[in-house]
Amino acid sequence: MNIIKVPFLKSITKETTIENINEFIETSKVDYTMIENVNWPYEFAEKPNVGFKLFQTEEGIVLKFNVTEEFSRAIYTSDNDKVYTDSCVELFIDPSGDGSYYNFEINAIGTLLLGFGKDRHSRQQAPEEITGLVKRLSSLGRQPFETTKLEKPWQLTVYIPFSAFWHHSITSLKGQTIKGNLQKCGDNLPTPHYTTWNPIKTAHPDYHQPAYFGILQF
Repeated sequence: MNIIKVPFLKSITKETTIENINEFIETSKVDYTMIENVNWPYEFAEKPNVGFKLFQTEEGIVLKFNVTEEFSRAIYTSDNDKVYTDSCVELFIDPSGDGSYYNFEINAIGTLLLGFGKDRHSRQQAPEEITGLVKRLSSLGRQPFETTKLEKPWQLTVYIPFSAFWHHSITSLKGQTIKGNLQKCGDNLPTPHYTTWNPIKTAHPDYHQPAYFGILQF
């Protein structure tokens, strides 16, 4: 099981702009952790180059993804649409250890799908007032685009305030050890791929597997 220590990022509050948050990340000395497990090589052997940086703050968590892939796509612009069919990066996280987890799925232009539940079949989608709390900044902007080959990697910075965990009352994660996983997918890309940070040992692609979450040490 993979383990990552989540560093504390100072000077970030829920009022800090996502642009300034991105600048703080750029000046940090934290390296990217790779999302490189190809769990289903006989069906989906494609392996994009994807890394993430994960931080904790006083009032939330911060993520930055760096993605290099052969094809990219982002056609969905409304939160809770089918962003997993686009070029998509994801955080699945169980903040309280009770077996219920949140899925933050975000396409290359920052459109968010946010759900909560104990398994794939019992998901509750977050209301608009909750998804709107999650700040996002994409190097590709916000305009949708069809499948294309990009000339360079794309980056996505995300700020998730604790209030976005709308089924919990979280004020801090300091000192806690919780479980989660990070993924990259693209169901409708010319070459679909499904890679993960922590390995998933199922017969076919399925990210809704809390038994295969890794360890996040805050």
